[in-house]
Amino acid sequence: MTDGAEIASRFEQTRERIARAAHDCGRNPGSIALVAVSKTFGADAILPVLEAGHRVFGENYVQETAAKWPALRERFSDVELHLIGPLQSNKARDAVALFDVIETLDRLSLAKALSKEIARAKNEGRRVPKLLVQVNTGEEAQKGGVAPADADAFIAACRDEWGLAIEGLMSIPPLDEPPSPHFAFLAEIAKRNHLPLLSMGMTADFEAAIQLGATHVRIGSAIFGTRRSD
Repeated sequence: MTDGAEIASRFEQTRERIARAAHDCGRNPGSIALVAVSKTFGADAILPVLEAGHRVFGENYVQETAAKWPALRERFSDVELHLIGPLQSNKARDAVALFDVIETLDRLSLAKALSKEIARAKNEGRRVPKLLVQVNTGEEAQKGGVAPADADAFIAACRDEWGLAIEGLMSIPPLDEPPSPHFAFLAEIAKRNHLPLLSMGMTADFEAAIQLGATHVRIGSAIFGTRRSD
């Protein structure tokens, strides 16, 4: 098979794994969105997945997204782009323009910047992204995300102080710990804050995330293979 055919095949296998995991726990596979993580991959790798009908993709960096996605969106206008990497406050304007979902809101300075840019977009009649709060369930110093003990107050501040419509939560469990307790913990925070979206689970653990209520799973290497660079 060509590289493109291999990618398309892995994409279909991933969809089948998601469907099996959903059926195994009595969920509708249609309630789980696959975010195909295309960071570091170019159009040659992304096109086979687009041509297979998929439209939801995840990227880590504003600059990389701005370089490669406008041309792809000219051909596939219904693409939904998720920012799943850290966002600097000074890139908020670009992020609001580029992304349909921002999953990594994790500090008040960023909430302030996003509030300003979302208001600007609304005034100009442009669409605005959905917002998810990233929670650092493992309280790892090297990762972004709000500490679990601060999550409720942070969500309230985003809503009440900055007028942001928070729609869900995102997390990345520690690599050296079982992921399920972290997924369950995130689901509890979402439930008490009345948040419908849960972005959790990646290539190695998305079946467990689906069992515990994930609405979005972020899968890259199972589809595209080993990342070319970071």
